Amino acid sequence: MIPRSRTVSLLALGAICLSGCASEEQPVQELKPLSLKEQASNIVKSADGYAVNWAGVLSNANPWHFGEHVVATIVGHDAKGAEVVRMDQPLDAVPPGGSLAFTGQASATVKPAKVTIQYRPAQWRPAARIASAFQAFPISRVQTMRQKDHTYLITGYVDNPYQISASSLVVNALLRDKAGKLIGGGSTFVDDVKAGKPPRFILTVSGLPAAATVAKTEITARTWGSTGRPFEDLALAGAVPVHTVKPTSEPFAVDRSTQVISEHKQ
Repeated sequence: MIPRSRTVSLLALGAICLSGCASEEQPVQELKPLSLKEQASNIVKSADGYAVNWAGVLSNANPWHFGEHVVATIVGHDAKGAEVVRMDQPLDAVPPGGSLAFTGQASATVKPAKVTIQYRPAQWRPAARIASAFQAFPISRVQTMRQKDHTYLITGYVDNPYQISASSLVVNALLRDKAGKLIGGGSTFVDDVKAGKPPRFILTVSGLPAAATVAKTEITARTWGSTGRPFEDLALAGAVPVHTVKPTSEPFAVDRSTQVISEHKQ
């Protein structure tokens, strides 16, 4: 039998250990910064100087957090290194474990020799659902047509996989050459997108060099806004069931999956 004094000492020691462990601060989860996977820019002569067009793709490696309030800064320098164009572009929220395609255009009075894209660090917010709950918006019947003025007219349809309608979606088109390199892009908006009733989108991509050859068009759609709330609301409402039509054939007389065959050796 353990003496009473020793038992009291052990209990006191255990209480001290528990209180010490509880007082220790939990380690803060380290979040990876957004990464600019791709960027491309083109410069063409315009009526009031030069038009600077760009496209980029931001990636979020964090599977549990939205990257919000992201701002891209596009800077152009002339051949002597002087800054001739600068523009801050607020971007939409980057979904957990996903990516964000974006495009834009600015004017410059002097032709830039080099254009770079930078971005401010994101503000992180935990998502209410796992990354797989944020489904992509299906794109169908895409057509890419080169016009006489070297612009590209792109049309298609965007659907909504969720049970509630999406008030506004941004549709982005990224154009690639035969090697898969990003060479340009454009964007447009579609409103009030309901499941099963995909609206048509039409957008124009301009500013590509006349010698550019487009081999592939990548279309993505996303919710509009600097926070992930619109996308999160859709995911929380749930996705539309894949099978919505009841089977018309008669059920099996015997469900084979419930039969258990066993052998007994004598």
